Amino acid sequence: MKFLVERGVRAQADLVDQLFNSSEKRLARTLLLMADYDKPGQPETFIPPVTQQTLAEMIGTTRSRVSFFMNRFRALGFIDYNGRIQVHKSLLSAVLLDQLPDHNAENPPVVSVK
Repeated sequence: MKFLVERGVRAQADLVDQLFNSSEKRLARTLLLMADYDKPGQPETFIPPVTQQTLAEMIGTTRSRVSFFMNRFRALGFIDYNGRIQVHKSLLSAVLLDQLPDHNAENPPVVSVK
């Protein structure tokens, strides 16, 4: 019974996340959940091996957007991405305090060729 209630609550949280958050915040939330930052105790910061395509399907966006956000997270020091993804606690703080940078969050720069 406890499992069913927890699963229902998680499904509701996923729906709210899909409706009201940007794809960048959905990716951050997914990485944090995969790193077990939602459970008390010492979290495991390395997430299981997963492709960018799988992450894109999980959050409802394209693989190129996931690649863009992963590069941003790496540049901001929220993750390390060398073979396996390591999630740092700073990503949790940024998401909880709504401090993900807005600059180019949804629209990557367009390069025009002249």
